[in-house]
Amino acid sequence: MHDLMLAPALGCAPQTIGTVTITENTGVALASVAARHGKSASCERVLKSVLGAVPDIGKAVLRDPEAGFWMGPDQWMIGAPMETHETLADHLKTKFGADASITEQSGGWVIFDVVGEKMPDMCEILCNVPIRKMDAGDVQRTLIHQLGCFVIRRTNADHIRILGPRSSAQSLHHVLTTAAMAVA
Repeated sequence: MHDLMLAPALGCAPQTIGTVTITENTGVALASVAARHGKSASCERVLKSVLGAVPDIGKAVLRDPEAGFWMGPDQWMIGAPMETHETLADHLKTKFGADASITEQSGGWVIFDVVGEKMPDMCEILCNVPIRKMDAGDVQRTLIHQLGCFVIRRTNADHIRILGPRSSAQSLHHVLTTAAMAVA
């Protein structure tokens, strides 16, 4: 078997523009969970054992090492540190068995952490999420530069995490830096 390593989407260094820092976060393993027909209750029991709670609509469970958020009816995204959870999807397949479809997502998404005092101003330029009303653990699916993205409000008030399509990582990074320059 080959010993393959997931390469970063961009591999760029963190960039600070004014008071906002944009960082490509390559340290998160991702897997999606979709309950199979009639298996919602059993999937929710397993999710509760993994995350401590089941993420509700528009919400994330932010805990270590695993975290997760609601993506749609009976669908969730689970994330954990890549360093310790590289085989997250396989681990989840074992836990959920035939009750859910688990799909490796680490190579499908680029993750940017955006932190700083002007982050809310920047976010208002980027998309239509109500960033000033969002609390830690709130999640919104939105369009950023015509790209379907998830915006997660993290525990620090000046921190959001953006998950976007990996194939458009450069475009997403460009629009993030442009918005940061606009509020700097």
